[in-house]
Amino acid sequence: MNINVYYKPAFVRSLNKSPKGLQEEIIEKIDLFKDTENHGILKVHKLKGSLKKFYSFLVDYKNRVVFEYLSDDEVGLLAIGDHEVYKLFL
Repeated sequence: MNINVYYKPAFVRSLNKSPKGLQEEIIEKIDLFKDTENHGILKVHKLKGSLKKFYSFLVDYKNRVVFEYLSDDEVGLLAIGDHEVYKLFL
């Protein structure tokens, strides 16, 4: 199944501020994410506690993308960052 991806303004700002090499890797991982068969590889997971309405997937060992489901086949990408990115939502 394919997922439609929407980019929230804060996500786009974070992407544009990221180093060029990381930008390319993020875009590559988003392309993989669009096909739900790749979600295991990306370690897509639901967050817990006060972040329980959000999900994330790994870009690399350090960085992740936080997103929310808008419908069964649509997501909004919210933020990019290391583990500290979760503090944006508290």
